[in-house]
Amino acid sequence: MQFKPLYDRVLVKRLAAETKTKGGIVIPEKSAEKPTQGEVVAVGQGAILDNGDLRALAVNRGDRVLFGQYAGTEIKVGGEEHVVLRESDILAIVEEQTQQQEQAA
Repeated sequence: MQFKPLYDRVLVKRLAAETKTKGGIVIPEKSAEKPTQGEVVAVGQGAILDNGDLRALAVNRGDRVLFGQYAGTEIKVGGEEHVVLRESDILAIVEEQTQQQEQAA
């Protein structure tokens, strides 16, 4: 099944929840909070402006994003859990630093 969000909507697949704290404590699945990061799977064609024009979205397919814990609508696509969000519900694009960038910083 193919899923194409409309206008300023974005389809995001949640990333796996952390099962262990930094201190090494194992968190049971039932107690773990929903992950607030995910990978953008599909994006709509753009946001409609007041004058009727479309503005391209700032996120692209494959981007890793941060969003609110209770934002969006949860759905199943192809048997996997996804979230449909408005672009405005996305808080940030998460960029991974390479080892070279970390050493230079």
